[in-house]
Amino acid sequence: MELLFVASEVAPWSKTGGLGDVAAALPAALARRGHRVRVVTPRHGGIDPGRAGLARLEVTLRARDERCGLWVHAGGPGRPEVFFLEHEQLFGSRRGLYGEGGRDHPDNPRRFAFLSRAALDLPRALGWRPEVVHLNDWQAALAAWMLRGEHGTDPFLAGARSVFTIHNLAYQGIFPKGWMPELGLPWEIFRFDRGVEFHDQLNVMKAGLVFADALTTVSPTYAREILTVEGGYGLDTVLRRREADLQGILNGIDVREWDPATDPNLPSHFRRGDLRGKARVKRALQRELGLPEDAAVPLLAFVGRLAPQKGVDLLEGALPALLDGGAQLALLGSGDPGPEARLAAASRERPDRLAVRLGFDEGLAHRIEAGADVFLMPSRFEPCGLNQMYSLRYGTPPVVRAVGGLADTVEDWDGGRRGTGFLFQELTPGALLAATGRATAAWRDRRAWRGIQSRGMAIDFSWERSAERYEALYRSLAAGAGASSRRAVATAPA
Repeated sequence: MELLFVASEVAPWSKTGGLGDVAAALPAALARRGHRVRVVTPRHGGIDPGRAGLARLEVTLRARDERCGLWVHAGGPGRPEVFFLEHEQLFGSRRGLYGEGGRDHPDNPRRFAFLSRAALDLPRALGWRPEVVHLNDWQAALAAWMLRGEHGTDPFLAGARSVFTIHNLAYQGIFPKGWMPELGLPWEIFRFDRGVEFHDQLNVMKAGLVFADALTTVSPTYAREILTVEGGYGLDTVLRRREADLQGILNGIDVREWDPATDPNLPSHFRRGDLRGKARVKRALQRELGLPEDAAVPLLAFVGRLAPQKGVDLLEGALPALLDGGAQLALLGSGDPGPEARLAAASRERPDRLAVRLGFDEGLAHRIEAGADVFLMPSRFEPCGLNQMYSLRYGTPPVVRAVGGLADTVEDWDGGRRGTGFLFQELTPGALLAATGRATAAWRDRRAWRGIQSRGMAIDFSWERSAERYEALYRSLAAGAGASSRRAVATAPA
């Protein structure tokens, strides 16, 4: 199939979170399955064309009254082509993808409306006819309306169907309604039931939810959660109206990058049938972080944003009991200033038990995933989550709250021969402590622990499984299948 993929960030060239990873990995998996995939993204400031291996095209794209140049990273057999929009004012001169100094760029509505329009002009410029246009998060959502409202007679987009993926419903792109005429949007679509109005403001994500032919999100459980008042962030009514068009398709991970048998970031390697190297990685990690090298002490880990979504307040509340109970904790992350300062202070008070590294270090993240005994993810909500999948693959059973993709990927240990990790429900430090206590008790039972590790390491979290489900959706859309014939909200990953 001919597929056009639009995203505001694509790893490794630009990335602030999981969207960048998905925008790189899913198109690559689809290309390996024989599809022609072209990805469109901005050339953000900091992307050096020479160092990134980009080639300039003698092509100009139009987006209403503005034009932009184009760079491309060549694909080849089994690889997607990635096109970069060249616009110095909107993208090239900016240091941050979405903002700087903790504040969003004030012209983000204009920037990402431009991304949507320019992406839809690419087929004309290339003389190419995509069958499906796959849009990601609010930054590309306006293209769902533009595909019909502005390109209804475009021969290069005639018959193209649209898929809109919600990566995190908490971020919707809400702006004053005065942006409507400036973005070239007709007032006829400024309505709540079938348009982009939201409490008398412009909600850009709603354009994707209302006008796309199909909706997806990044895990089956999250697909159910966003239909509720609690998880819908004000859009649950809109989503329930589109329930028949909504699927939860679990994200994958790059199993070549995250492979304990070959990972170049590790001082020693291991695999499911031979975990001796994992013990060596643990000792090296303790040494690297300044913790006492003690195989008899359970080493807990947390890698992620220090923000309410990730349950950092639960971790802080449980921290004294975790450390007093004899565990060590390795923490890597950054986020809100308050948790950063408090956790850093706690590490200075308990350097024998707590190692905190603020910021992000890709290599250290790999070593923590591999060297820790137990991984903690006490998230308030988690659309998909990747770290729990990394942990399972690296023989580090996770303790997770039973929400979103965490509930879809981690099976609670039953005390016997079933389970890959430890789940809890209540959003309290006590519930996190109880689940962690179950984990450390199982860790001391060598036979039980080896079973938990082995079952987790055997799970296939590759992108090939996700790509297969997206492929089925694309074919359904291209064949003109109606909403009634498409699968409704998924109940579990296949």
